[in-house]
Amino acid sequence: MEVWKLPPRIKVLEALGAIADKRIEMISDKEAKVVSSMGDRVYKVVWDGGHGISADDNGSVYRGYLGYPSIAFLMLKGLLPFDEKIAEALKGIPWKELNEKFKRYWMVELYIKDIAEKRGVDRKTIDSFVKLVLSEIKKKNFYKI
Repeated sequence: MEVWKLPPRIKVLEALGAIADKRIEMISDKEAKVVSSMGDRVYKVVWDGGHGISADDNGSVYRGYLGYPSIAFLMLKGLLPFDEKIAEALKGIPWKELNEKFKRYWMVELYIKDIAEKRGVDRKTIDSFVKLVLSEIKKKNFYKI
């Protein structure tokens, strides 16, 4: 059983954005389709009902970390923490465009935090939430199916 690697911090925020943008369609209790921020790709997430999950996004397939489609799915299932206020502050963000523009996740994160701050959510709130989600991912040892 192979455990998912911890994702980059930005993926937690991307997951919140996907939820806020209503880009997740539950196909069944254990399966969802997640539309990319640009609307040009659709990722499939499959869950085994426990801690096993699979997805076909690039981070999951090529980097081996728990990607944002899986994180978003697990948030909606109540297996990972979710924050409505932060999610709302991340609505409508063109993630792929920003990732390509800045080429560094930490730079995208700084940019995103500026947007969130203007929308009423401070950086400390975001940082502590990201830390909480990453520690839950680590603790729960989600594995690949």
